[in-house]
Formats: sequence, C-alpha cells, structure tokens
Amino acid sequence: MASRKLIRAGVSAEMCERLKRQQIQSCKDLLSLTPLEVMWTAGLSYQKALMLLQSVSKTIAPSVTRVLDLWKQNPESFFSTSLPALDKLLRGGLPCGTITEVTGPSGCGKTQMCLMLSVLATLPRSMGGLDSSVIYIDTESAFSAERLVEIAQSRFPEYFSCKERVLQMAGRVHLFRELTCQDVLHRLEKLEEDIISTEAGLVVLDSVASVVRKEFDTTLPGNLMHRSSLLGQEAATLKYLAHEFRIPVVLTNQITTHVGDREAKVSPLLSPAFSLAAVEETVDSGFVTAALGNTWSHSVNTRLIVQYVDEHQRQILIAKSPVAPFAVLNYIIQKQGICLNGNDNEETLYEGTDPGLQPIRVRTGFNYNLTKSMDSTGQTLL
Repeated sequence: MASRKLIRAGVSAEMCERLKRQQIQSCKDLLSLTPLEVMWTAGLSYQKALMLLQSVSKTIAPSVTRVLDLWKQNPESFFSTSLPALDKLLRGGLPCGTITEVTGPSGCGKTQMCLMLSVLATLPRSMGGLDSSVIYIDTESAFSAERLVEIAQSRFPEYFSCKERVLQMAGRVHLFRELTCQDVLHRLEKLEEDIISTEAGLVVLDSVASVVRKEFDTTLPGNLMHRSSLLGQEAATLKYLAHEFRIPVVLTNQITTHVGDREAKVSPLLSPAFSLAAVEETVDSGFVTAALGNTWSHSVNTRLIVQYVDEHQRQILIAKSPVAPFAVLNYIIQKQGICLNGNDNEETLYEGTDPGLQPIRVRTGFNYNLTKSMDSTGQTLL
C-alpha cells in the first residue's frame, strides 16, 4: 500500500509535480517526512501539511475485509491456464491478486508457460482470457516474438486465422528487457504507472533469479543480506500491485543444489523412475531444489514446479497452494505450448514437503542435449 503513487492517493496533480521535484513520488516517500519537512517541501502551512499527511495516511491504511465479501467475489478472480486438469486442482486457474511462481531446470518449459499465458491474457473473456494487455519483464533475453505468435496460431488456429488478430495480440504484449538488478528494481517501481497506461491484466517476470544470482556472490560477507533485502523489496512491490489491481503476477525461478539434507523423500507416486538418485545433480550429499532459498519460497502464494520424467515427458508439480493439494500432472511441449498428456489428465497426489526444499528432477539418466530442447518440427524450445 505504501508503494502507491501519490496521484492515486488523491493528491492533486500540481502538488504531485511539486513533490516529484524533491524525489517524493510515493505515499511512503511522503509519510517518511515530518510535518515541518512537508511544509518546506510542498510550500504549505503547518496545518495544511498535517492535513496532507493525514489524508494520505488514511488512503493507504489497510481496510477490514469480511470473509463474506471474499466469498462473494466473482469467479473471474481466477485466470485459466487452458489446462483443464490444472485449473480444476487450482479451483479455476491462477489466482488473481497473488503471485504464482513457476520453477524448474533449464529447458523444462518455464518460458513456454509464460508465453502461453501471455497469449491467453489477450483473448476475449468469452474464450477464457482477460481481454487485456500484458507486461512481460525479460531478464534472460529468452523472449521470442516468433514463438509467441506460433503458440497463438497453433493453440487457437480459428481465432488467430485472421492476421489483424495476430497483430492485435502482439501489440498488447509489452516487453521490457531488464538485465541488471537495479534495472529490474527501477522497472518494478514504475510498474504501477505501466499497468495503468497499458491496461495490463497480467504481469510476467522471467526470471526473478537470473540477475540476482549473477550479481550477488553469497559466499562474500554481506551479500546474502543485500540479496535478501532486494528480493524482499521486489516481492513486496509485486504483492502490492497484484492485490491493488486484482491481477495475476507470474514469476519464473531457477534451481540450485541443496547440500547436507538427505531427509527430504520423494513419494513413489510421482513416477516409477523417480528416485532420490534421480534428483541428485552433481553433489552426492544434496538434491536439486528451487533457487533463492526457503525465505523467498514463502514470498510466493502459489509455486508450480516443472521437472523432467524423460527426454520427452515432463511434469508439473503443485508444490504450494492455498487451495490445491500436492499433485502432479504429466505434460509435453508442442507447437501450441504446454499440453497435458491425454491419458494423464487424472492428477496423482503425493506427499508434499516444504516448498523451499521440494526435490526437483533434472535431466539425468538419459541421453539429452543439455542446452536445448526441440520439437518434432525442429523448433527450438527455450
């Protein structure tokens, strides 16, 4: 709430412009000042400075919400993934107003999921879409406009048979390439204005871990604390925006090797070939899990893990959700994006664990190109 821009807190445009010249743009910036400082900065009398502070404070004060009001919310509080079995488990799809994270090894389909969701968000509501624009923040230079169009035309061939609709869809996806931590943070600070100006109904950050892991060597003193602080700022901003605009925010995360804890067991229900040996990467005393630590895992509302079964088949695990059970669904990646296997739409329940320590299966035990995956047509799937 404190991140809300002053213009959206009822402050006049003239006053906002005056405060902006002093680097005061958000409610938090203003409320960090004393009445005397507001007097000097805004050119107001002491009484009017107090009134301004009180007005802004009341605007951002959290309001009480009754459970009855939440229960009566319309069904559009979920964003369909167009994967029926997954939507059923999630009670309708990705919950709006919250953060959903998709984590997994390289080449497993995280960016494919983001591209597919971007297409879906632009569709009319009658087709399960949001009829809105998309803000897509790319930190890995992995976004492919060609692949976006291919997914759209392959998944909805009738609707996108018209070139004008393809162009309209592409024009509603707003791409920002931010390749440093500071760039990402600055973009998130401007995101409120971007959402309003583009009328965005979906925000995608692909990926949250990429730039952070490049710039912060956590073995150096103080770096872990600085990284945690940065991630905390990003999570707080995204949570506020998701809640304020009632839109879904989708992030992707990477994997890391967790060392020294062999107690995390994998249920045999996942697949016959799934064993502890399969989730170990290169360290005998550890296993692969989501990056950024256990504290970060509690910052996201829903965590979906994508992982390998073999060179063709992959799995989606619901590792954390306020409404869904721990479950796993098999899928493959095709021209139309993520496709659940026809005979595996029945979900398999498993015994879950801490979402920050859930073992993830990587490419191992079968001959596979370790950098790219390709479909039957030769299309590279990032």
